[in-house]
Amino acid sequence: MATTSVALPPSEMPLGHEMRGRVGMWCLIAAESAIFSIFVVAYLYYAGKSLNGPTPREVLHLPVFDSICLFSSSFTIVMAERAVAQGKMRFFGIWWLLTIVLGAIFIVGTAREWYHLIYVDGLTISSSLFGTTYYSLVGLHAFHVIAGLTGLSIIMIVTALGQVKQEHASRIEVFAMYWHFVDAVWVVVLTVVYFIAI
Repeated sequence: MATTSVALPPSEMPLGHEMRGRVGMWCLIAAESAIFSIFVVAYLYYAGKSLNGPTPREVLHLPVFDSICLFSSSFTIVMAERAVAQGKMRFFGIWWLLTIVLGAIFIVGTAREWYHLIYVDGLTISSSLFGTTYYSLVGLHAFHVIAGLTGLSIIMIVTALGQVKQEHASRIEVFAMYWHFVDAVWVVVLTVVYFIAI
């Protein structure tokens, strides 16, 4: 006798189904954290061991404005999460777009800093151990921000097309976990690169 499967609405799906996305994201975050740990340790180990300049103290400047923008994006994405959970899709779109803008400002700031380091200060990835470890660590974080911005932008497009609804709140929260991870990693990178090893 044939059986037919009935698709359950998100509110009636088993708890295991709801947790799958969160567990998957936590596993991704754990793996990415291990990778970042390796790069942080390498940066700390080789800090101050470059035989030729420039040195971190000579060329690095604390990216205050860019960091404030990135940290603020954690607030805007939380507000977006709350809005979608309450079914306020217009406010969700506004907060989500603000998150994208703040993340983009951070990336533009990083690009400007790199341009100055390369073409004014002469610091390249092959010029010294400092250059190699700096661009590797900060570049790894920038790559994750760009990946996050890509995901945010795709969700923004889908939202503009009216395809994101209140029932998708749990999926939005899962993606927001990744963005919070990116922000948390920047706290570590900022501390190591611009305070501890300078």
